Amino acid sequence: MNSTASAPGKTILFGEHAVVFGKPAIAVAVDKRAEITINKSQNQYTTIKSKDLDFLAEINPDNYYLNLKKGKSGIIKYILQSLLINHDGSPLDVDLKLDMPIGAGLGSSAAVTVATLAALDNYHDKKINIPQIAQKAHQVEIEVQGAASPLDTATSAYGGLIFLSGDGIVSIIKCDLEDSLVIGYTSSRGNTGEMVAGVRKRRDNNPEIMDPVIDSVAKITEKAKKALINDNKNELGELMNINHGLLDAMGVNTRDLSDMVYLARTAGASGSKITGAGGGGSIIAYCPGKVNEVLGILKQNENAIKADFATEGVVVH
Repeated sequence: MNSTASAPGKTILFGEHAVVFGKPAIAVAVDKRAEITINKSQNQYTTIKSKDLDFLAEINPDNYYLNLKKGKSGIIKYILQSLLINHDGSPLDVDLKLDMPIGAGLGSSAAVTVATLAALDNYHDKKINIPQIAQKAHQVEIEVQGAASPLDTATSAYGGLIFLSGDGIVSIIKCDLEDSLVIGYTSSRGNTGEMVAGVRKRRDNNPEIMDPVIDSVAKITEKAKKALINDNKNELGELMNINHGLLDAMGVNTRDLSDMVYLARTAGASGSKITGAGGGGSIIAYCPGKVNEVLGILKQNENAIKADFATEGVVVH
């Protein structure tokens, strides 16, 4: 049986790093997708391959030992962990197509994980249960990364605009962000684990200074939720700019990221900030009516894409 599923990437609008400390965050699904196709293998082992990422791996179904034939193992670990928790062990051929850059803050690992779990459910003739897939995908990310927020996997599973409350409850914000977002990303990639650990260390060393910063990010996120619901474009941009300053104070900014943030504002973005872990990676620019201008100036200096708003989450094809 052939089974194919795809899931969107995401970008964080507000709340990164603060979310690690139990604060709210907002993310939006973007129309860059991971697609997983599963077939029964004709061999005695499972293969995982991707032409887009130029990797090939073989998995022993008895002990799930990964034999990397070509490429890097990073994203394969998420597929392998998904197989461990959502498959009976029989040999499969797994093929990944990915139209988003790795390590650019677009949630590629979450999209791949969600798509893999959905494709496996469909392969086993199980009804697709999106809340269950989101929960399992979060478990996979914890297993692979050691720690993870449910924000990325929830956004890939549900699609649209996602608000994650401080107590971990996911809700969907009704809002249209079409033709308003641009993502710029650097050639250097930040290490999420290192960035998270660095912020935690700064907080532990100076809690009286860092706790108000983290609390301020939480307040910004709550206000941003209201601004999104009320379609208050000016307030949304201003909150994004303030959030960027606080991320700088957390120590996750770089010169390249900062240059992109200010270039975007110069080109007409009402708000721009780091998105994701920082230390390299990406910025998000909110620029209704100025998408082409912002996209153009960022492409002159780094990489940039228009982040089309994806209302659709994980789907089986």
